[in-house]
Amino acid sequence: MAHTDDAARDDRKLAVFPTFHKVEGRRVVVVGEGEEAAAKLRLLNETRARLVVVAVSPETALLSAIEKSGAELVAEPFAPAHLQGAALVFAASGDEAVDTGVVRAARAAGIPANAVDRPEICDFYVGALVNRAPVAVAITSTGVGPVLARHIRARIEAMLPRETGDLARLAESFRTTVARVLTDGSSRRRFWARFFSGAVAANVEAGQPGAARTEAQKLLNGTAEDAGFVWLVGAGPGAEDLLTLRAQRLLQEADVIVHDALVPDVVVAMGRRDAERIAVGKRKGAHSVSQGEINRILVDEAGKGRRVVRLKAGDPMIFGRAGEELDALRAAGVAHDVVPGVTAALAAAASLRLPLSLRGVASSIVFATGHDRDGETLPAWGDLALKGATVAVYMGRTVAGRVAARLSEAGLSAGTPVAVVENAAHADEVVLAGSLADLGALSEREDVNGPVLIIIGDVVGAADLAAAGPLAASERAVAAA
Repeated sequence: MAHTDDAARDDRKLAVFPTFHKVEGRRVVVVGEGEEAAAKLRLLNETRARLVVVAVSPETALLSAIEKSGAELVAEPFAPAHLQGAALVFAASGDEAVDTGVVRAARAAGIPANAVDRPEICDFYVGALVNRAPVAVAITSTGVGPVLARHIRARIEAMLPRETGDLARLAESFRTTVARVLTDGSSRRRFWARFFSGAVAANVEAGQPGAARTEAQKLLNGTAEDAGFVWLVGAGPGAEDLLTLRAQRLLQEADVIVHDALVPDVVVAMGRRDAERIAVGKRKGAHSVSQGEINRILVDEAGKGRRVVRLKAGDPMIFGRAGEELDALRAAGVAHDVVPGVTAALAAAASLRLPLSLRGVASSIVFATGHDRDGETLPAWGDLALKGATVAVYMGRTVAGRVAARLSEAGLSAGTPVAVVENAAHADEVVLAGSLADLGALSEREDVNGPVLIIIGDVVGAADLAAAGPLAASERAVAAA
């Protein structure tokens, strides 16, 4: 039993010890002529090393990598002298005998060596790299599962903002002052905890370095309040894998998630488990929370020093009333940012394999609503449809008949192709197809009650509509047939 326990504990011990080599300004040598050498050179180009490639007849991919990296090419057969002064060596010839010879020469010179796809002779492994210079994360499976390492890297890429390096550099610029002003260790730890998780970090990630530096100075002076931050985030059309990486990360960081009813529960559930959820959506024409109340919630929650994600279906800047919320945040002095999402028109077009613009057919695209602020149907975009624009109509099911009538009166042909997508990009997506003459029937269909996107224009003729149902047929008519 004791032997089994010892073996289990041993399985959890690493066969490698992770370290980071200093390579700035030092020679790093790659030996090889093909894609393996090119791949290593592209990775090494993420560093400030002096790169040297030893290759008699470099292939096209390697020549391209050499040009992009500015590496020195030594067009000679490998010799141990090529390793003089090197910090690291990579054997990437694809030939076992050559790679083994390179590794032996490196070891004789006391230089760590790696041989591509030959873990048994490597002195070190090359991890999957996440570069947020000066911050770096490397993941290794010690050679047994490189694909797994790449999958883990993708998850870390999603969680770690591109601006992490900017935040680290800002921290470095404050380090000496913080050590002088905050003399005890606990005060410094509290400062850095707030620095890396509060308004300073939020402003860096929002691309506002000046505001971030101001917040850091306030924090250091002891005058900083627990300033909150609001992100207006597009949740996309509903499919969780169409959420942007930034949106996923912010959901994990948010203290409060203020979400619309059209955002699926599975997307809202991607937030932190302990985050507060506030539903402010709209169902069947009735706001459960007024826009003014939503504005107040965002300002109040940020005023408590909380990180708030305002989660909107589709893209927040397309028919999402983001303008009113942004005005309220500006008026209250609340720091904020916007994260785009996949809007319904793009999701519907992707489902139908429908090019919204098509050479010789449509060179302009209109995103429109079925009615304006005052309830007027088709207030401004009819002429554009007549001129050949592709028109994507949001929230148009109940006014489909009036839209069709107004377009027909304006002169659009009754035979103009029309596609209707209900619940675009959802598992229960429904596609209907017909012509402008059929569009009026949509308002009467009792079997269509989800969010609807209507696409009008000749480009619909280029869509994949093999699985589409007839637009004019009702559920009862289909059943009777």
